[in-house]
Amino acid sequence: MPRRKAPVLTDHELRLMEILWRKERATVADVVSALPPPPLTYSTVLTTLRTLEQKGHVTHEEEGRAFVYQPFVHRTDAAKSAIRHVLDRFFGSSPGALAVTLLDDARLSDADLAQIKQVLARRRKART
Repeated sequence: MPRRKAPVLTDHELRLMEILWRKERATVADVVSALPPPPLTYSTVLTTLRTLEQKGHVTHEEEGRAFVYQPFVHRTDAAKSAIRHVLDRFFGSSPGALAVTLLDDARLSDADLAQIKQVLARRRKART
């Protein structure tokens, strides 16, 4: 039975998930060869993929003697989980506090500002 999903991926796990999200299916050898530097050993990648499977982030199928891993969690779901984790830990579960912090501390392009205005207008309209 899989463990409960961890709220966020470690940096090490995220490196492997990036490859699986990009390739959609990969053996351990495929992941090892696709990793950017620094390289990881086959056994390290295998252990991490098994851990990711126990946590419910990936699944595998057997093809001959090889296990072919595929992401079970979509990238957007992993990102949302990480954001919720930060939101709960550092911002008292307040999306507004997180948004104000991000907006106050970032250099935003005109396109970013226009997109933010659209989202805010849509949210205001949805409340009425």
